[in-house]
Amino acid sequence: MNDEKVDFSKFGKSFQDKLAHLILQERTFCDQMQEVLAIGFFELKYLQVFVQKIFAYREKYETHPTYEIMTTILRSELEDENEAVRKQTRDFLARSLVSKEIQEAEYIKDVSLDFCKKQKLKEAMIKSVDLLQHSSFDEISSVINDAIKLGSDNDFGYEYITDFEQRYVPKMRHPVTTGWKLIDDITNGGLGNSELGVVIAPTGAGKSMVLVHLGAQAVKEGKTVVHYTLELQDMSIGLRYDSCLTGVAINDLPIFKEQVYDKVTDFDGTLIIKEYPSKTASTSTIKTHLEKLRTRGIDVDMVIVDYADLLRPKRVEREKRHELESLYEELRGLAQEFKCVFWTASQTNRSGLNAEVITMEAISEAFNKCFVADFICTVSRTIEDKAANTGRMFVAKNRQGYDGMIYPMFMDTSNVKIKVFEPTNETIEEINVKAADQQMSKIKKKYMSWKEEGKGDAQRTAS
Repeated sequence: MNDEKVDFSKFGKSFQDKLAHLILQERTFCDQMQEVLAIGFFELKYLQVFVQKIFAYREKYETHPTYEIMTTILRSELEDENEAVRKQTRDFLARSLVSKEIQEAEYIKDVSLDFCKKQKLKEAMIKSVDLLQHSSFDEISSVINDAIKLGSDNDFGYEYITDFEQRYVPKMRHPVTTGWKLIDDITNGGLGNSELGVVIAPTGAGKSMVLVHLGAQAVKEGKTVVHYTLELQDMSIGLRYDSCLTGVAINDLPIFKEQVYDKVTDFDGTLIIKEYPSKTASTSTIKTHLEKLRTRGIDVDMVIVDYADLLRPKRVEREKRHELESLYEELRGLAQEFKCVFWTASQTNRSGLNAEVITMEAISEAFNKCFVADFICTVSRTIEDKAANTGRMFVAKNRQGYDGMIYPMFMDTSNVKIKVFEPTNETIEEINVKAADQQMSKIKKKYMSWKEEGKGDAQRTAS
């Protein structure tokens, strides 16, 4: 006879903790588990109490409890438990509130459901042996079939009434700062988990510098950043991060190497730079690399792809714009799958080369490729701007708040120092008219200068 202990002990404490967390976090999964889970399967008393309170609340009120409700329950309904269990149960809920997304959630759900459903089926088979003597085949078949149906996936979609409370539970976005307070203010703290941001700029305007700035701010915040470079060498990108994090000019880095090292090692964040030649890596390549990092226990908070237009499409389309649209859709899919922030860049067409403000119309090749993005900003820098270390950022799309604003910028590419200032009240049309007037004024001044020089030459020749 098999004396194997029927509980989750063989899976370990961490597995059981995460399972209890998922039962509270996901209503549809809890629906399945409540049909097949015996509370005694948890070997730890505080987890038994925790899950039992969830099931009891659901049975009484016919709705799934929120974190707030569970906090109230665990404060007022644990009188029958000893002090140690009360403290452990409350501490577990507190840990669940601040814990990160469970990366191995699907595995834990599959294994726990399989274990519980097998126990239910085993019970039904034992019961069927007794029924063989004096029950009909249909009765025995019904017992077995009912056991097989228990714990099956009964998620038919978002149930408007049943899931009412979920609509009012604050979503944990875990935003990562952009390093620009004005942009953080309109995006609720920066981009959050599963969100895609796109920086649009013409060639040479500094979109790669902007991506480095974003990655550096995340590293300063203690985040783990993976930067994929498809154009520049990984060492070059590393030097830009050195400069951005320390303020030392890129050309001066070799001189202050020791000081730079001391400064960058003070940050708690992790930076991984992965180089792929242009058009050799696809979104599948990036997915495989991220999965390898996950298996090594590296939880990635931000992914930067510099830049998406240089990825190799999974399939060749007749028109390039269709390939680009698919690339951005796949990147958004990766952001959702790995539940982290994704930033990338896109190049404008020729109309954006010397534009005062770049709008969505200047996106190269495929306008639709940015429809899936959560945040889109453009960076424009004229020849005069580059000389003066200035520029403009236009927020073209923002799912978290306001858009359509134009922010003056300071951008010093020698040390990757980028600042964003209060938005201007001028419209794009007014800025373009003003720029055209200034350009015309310069042309007239230059013409008059040439004219005066010509008169002077003529007088000297005559004399």
